[in-house]
Amino acid sequence: MSTDPAPQPATGLDYTAEEFVHASTSDQLKALGHPIRMTILDLLYERAASVTELAVSIGKPKGTIGYHVKILEEAGFIRVVRTRRVRAMTEKFYGRVAHTVVFHGMPEAQNKLFMLQDAMEEAVIEEGSALPATTLRHVRMSEEQAAEFWEEVMELAVKFAKAPRGGERVYGFLGAIYPTDLPTLPDDSPTGGGEEA
Repeated sequence: MSTDPAPQPATGLDYTAEEFVHASTSDQLKALGHPIRMTILDLLYERAASVTELAVSIGKPKGTIGYHVKILEEAGFIRVVRTRRVRAMTEKFYGRVAHTVVFHGMPEAQNKLFMLQDAMEEAVIEEGSALPATTLRHVRMSEEQAAEFWEEVMELAVKFAKAPRGGERVYGFLGAIYPTDLPTLPDDSPTGGGEEA
């Protein structure tokens, strides 16, 4: 562990992190179920930060943020990436364990589309702004095809998360592929056809 914070690169994290960490235990899923903890994870995508810095950014007391940091650390989502001596104290700087958290084993009672609600609650709507922008499409396809499209969406989400930091505002990216009960047309019959009208 170094004693001085490294300079922040323009392309993202100022510390090393794995590509993925899996959230599969009930303790891990519970750790991610609080908005302050999710905000901490988001802020640590900017750079490593101390509890003091996180508290200032979030606008909460250090004790409150320290409690949430401890839960995230015990759940395996963040770790101390470096320290710095401040007078007689050692200040810890925390970073994410991985760029992306992959959810597994979510309880059936949990709405698997909870991120849609999160996006609706945090989105800022300003008159005259081109964003937010959304699109919704429906396609009949196999589950295998849908899974392949989801892999592409995840690649785009990771690219978005690794984009260079700058500007004055944090933007969100939301992707979803989900099954529906919408109707389908029957396949064309072999004797079907006819003339166009």
